[in-house]
Amino acid sequence: MSFIHEIVKAAKKRGNEALLIEVQGSRLVPMTGAEFLARVARVRAALEARGVQPGDRVGLLAPNSSDWAVMDVALLAHGAIVVPLYSRQDPRQLAAMLGDAAATLVLASDSQLAAALPGEFKVLTFDQALATSGAGPVPGVFDALPEAPATIIYTSGTSGEPKGVVLSRTNVDFMLAVTVARIREMTVHERAEDRVFHYLPFCFAGSRIMLWSQLWRGNPLYVSTDLNNLQEEMRTAKPHYFLNVPVLLERIQRGVESKLSNMGGPIRGLYQRAQAAYLKPDRSALSMREKMVLMLAQKLLFPRIRHMLGENLEFLVCGSARLSEDVQRWFTMIGMPVYQVYGLTETTGIVTIDDTKNVGLGRVGYAVPGCELKLSEEGELLCRGPNIFTGYWGRPDATAQVLVNGWLRTGDQAELDSRGSLRVIGRLKDVIVPASGHNVAPAPIEDLLQQAAEGIQQAVVVGHGRPYLTALVTGDVDPNLLDRALEEIRAGLPHYQRVRKLYRAPEPFTPENGLLTANQKLRRAMIEARYRDAIEEMYR
Repeated sequence: MSFIHEIVKAAKKRGNEALLIEVQGSRLVPMTGAEFLARVARVRAALEARGVQPGDRVGLLAPNSSDWAVMDVALLAHGAIVVPLYSRQDPRQLAAMLGDAAATLVLASDSQLAAALPGEFKVLTFDQALATSGAGPVPGVFDALPEAPATIIYTSGTSGEPKGVVLSRTNVDFMLAVTVARIREMTVHERAEDRVFHYLPFCFAGSRIMLWSQLWRGNPLYVSTDLNNLQEEMRTAKPHYFLNVPVLLERIQRGVESKLSNMGGPIRGLYQRAQAAYLKPDRSALSMREKMVLMLAQKLLFPRIRHMLGENLEFLVCGSARLSEDVQRWFTMIGMPVYQVYGLTETTGIVTIDDTKNVGLGRVGYAVPGCELKLSEEGELLCRGPNIFTGYWGRPDATAQVLVNGWLRTGDQAELDSRGSLRVIGRLKDVIVPASGHNVAPAPIEDLLQQAAEGIQQAVVVGHGRPYLTALVTGDVDPNLLDRALEEIRAGLPHYQRVRKLYRAPEPFTPENGLLTANQKLRRAMIEARYRDAIEEMYR
């Protein structure tokens, strides 16, 4: 049976128990398995009434909610190919994606989102889809061929036009078997069900795999409904674990350290001395005093910090972008494991997952079972396995560029150690070659800049073909601190990796101003174009 059959079977088994739980501030709003299936039936009746056929592409445009999952499962069970869309994306980009996929219908969460789309698209709001009368028992799942497309997910487009990544039912079946097995390995305690909180948009591949995994398990998923109120939502959900992007973990660390700095002298002093001891390269050489301080913090202070993060929280999962070693080290110090996941949309969201018993800072784990990894002569990561996508929708030439003899060219520069542990250095296309001729990966230097001065939120290193490197930074940071930060990081870098000058951009890089992708990746070409004059000034 396909993953859709398994999800429907799990929902039936839940019956009157919660399958999805919306977190609305301090309130929990459950949707039972029976209610979920009843809503799926009504949506399928609406699809039938509007002539949607198996194989038709249907857009799904909405923020996260329980009904997002209802629409997704209804479409998949009907045999349609789901095209999930980011609700905060520019309407012109949404129109381009829907046009590229030749979508026959769009399911939109509300009339405001529906109105943002051009008139050539047929749009049905969630309320309209759910208002269909005469829906009887849940119809059977359409039995599509295993190789049939299940979904087309449009890539974020860090440069160039977004492309539709076609994932087959076989891709998803394989990946869900892997993720469900790994979730069991990660979970510390045996229990009937996990409390899993989710805030990342369901339209992204890794996020969708998390949703499907929990539905497949019949394990309730606590769904965030307000990204501006995450702190209260997490207190309400009381999760055992949840999926993250690095930017949230960085904010959590800064928030905790800010609170500690405002506390009384003894607590602040204990934290600072314990952290200094923990960060020493050789902790076996600590003095007796340093060992006692660290033991005291591990017994009295770090448990309090963990409780601040969540009373039930056992571990965190992080993916989507590069996680700073220092941030992961901080969470390790306080006793909160962060397990990294690495993957692309083209790999059904996942290539590697951390081994819980063998986590390496700065590394993103080992290939999932059934997936092979190797490096090209240029150091590009190549992968092969049942998780590799079938191709880009309607783009055979683009597909042929990345799929070579069964191997996917990821575009990532990476290192593999003798045990198969993966470290991602950065995007090959992001590699800077200054006038010296050296190859410079910007991401590690950007990490150093962000850590060197309090207040730096983002950093982008530039200098391709230039005599030296410069950088753009964002954040509320003292100019004198910027100068000191440069001096600090220069000392530990070879001459060709040293940043000579900095420019502080007047606004952060965001998806709304076009300088970040929807899943928080830097759009380097757009940033350099926006700040061309400032960059030129740094080289005069």
